Amino acid sequence: MALHHELPIYRTGTSLLALALKVQEQIPRSMKRSLGEKITQHCVDMLDLMALANASKHEVRAGHIEELLTKHRAVTVLLRVSFDSRYVSPKLWAESIQLLGSIGKQAGGWLKSANRAPAA
Repeated sequence: MALHHELPIYRTGTSLLALALKVQEQIPRSMKRSLGEKITQHCVDMLDLMALANASKHEVRAGHIEELLTKHRAVTVLLRVSFDSRYVSPKLWAESIQLLGSIGKQAGGWLKSANRAPAA
């Protein structure tokens, strides 16, 4: 088991959090609290779940990864709403989709691996 901060998914997650903070800066003041903070908080929660899944036993790991994927979908939807409302630049939107795609693929593979693992 690697340290959580050495995992590729965690490094991608920290990049997504940095992007979420940039998004929060771009969002108009009237929406920062409701939309911007929610995006950022979901990204922080995703990092927490990555660390928890890495430190968990096989029986619990799949649950953490499934919750991570739920947060992933929520961030995707919130960023999509932000982009459609023209609160987010196309450049940040494209970067976020790339990062979210990478996290989704890695988490999906991790979930398959966790579900295949023999119960001890």
